[in-house]
Amino acid sequence: MPTFSANLSMMYQEVEFIDRFALAARDGFETVEFLFPYTYPAQAIVDQLTNHGLKMHLFNSPPGDWASGERGLAILPDRQKEFDDGLALAIEYAQAMDCPNIHIMAGIVPPGLSSANARKFYLKRIEQAAVACEPYNIDVLIEPINTKSMPSYFLNYQAQGVEVIHELLLPNVKLMMDFFHVQMMEGNLENRLIENLPFIGHIQIAGAPARHEPNIGEINYDYLLPLIDKLGYEGIVGCEYVPANGTSEGLTWMASII
Repeated sequence: MPTFSANLSMMYQEVEFIDRFALAARDGFETVEFLFPYTYPAQAIVDQLTNHGLKMHLFNSPPGDWASGERGLAILPDRQKEFDDGLALAIEYAQAMDCPNIHIMAGIVPPGLSSANARKFYLKRIEQAAVACEPYNIDVLIEPINTKSMPSYFLNYQAQGVEVIHELLLPNVKLMMDFFHVQMMEGNLENRLIENLPFIGHIQIAGAPARHEPNIGEINYDYLLPLIDKLGYEGIVGCEYVPANGTSEGLTWMASII
């Protein structure tokens, strides 16, 4: 069975973020990921990782003004300085936490920005991030996100992500395949997994369509998780879901699948 990481932004919301590391370790997780660490000093998170014997696997670069609806800066032409500063900050946190992956969010396509121009800036910024991260052995992940959860997000389909990887030809640019988003946009999960496996740097799971535990909804993880092993995927599988009725209580899905 794959090695699972707990997404601390979505799981363990019963307590404050900084207290979720202890609960994840108590429940048997050895690896964690989350969306954004920036409201805490890096050392505060390092202390939690160290105290509870956890490894950090993934977080996002600064997304812009999240509260006002921004979901990344990579496609936005007039935000270069903010992108530069955010990338530098993300690398600083990744180094402190010994984190091997940073997800660069693409952004919401604003009115008036053509698809061609959005793609031009996206390629430029992803290349910039990859070059900046390479000396630190950090992979840059790109994630197609479904249009129901995030309307007007730039990257929606697995093939779009793979096209970016093909065009840039940078070894540390990789695809983050979230089965929840793939199911919502494309379905056909087995074939999407098989055809994109060479490009995948991280896999995430959740039930669909409600994004609760993997055993709730229409995705057959009893089939998909053993398939991930069979295909030789050696990476982490992130649990990026919102528990339906308490995080620890909902982890029975893991025992039933394993």
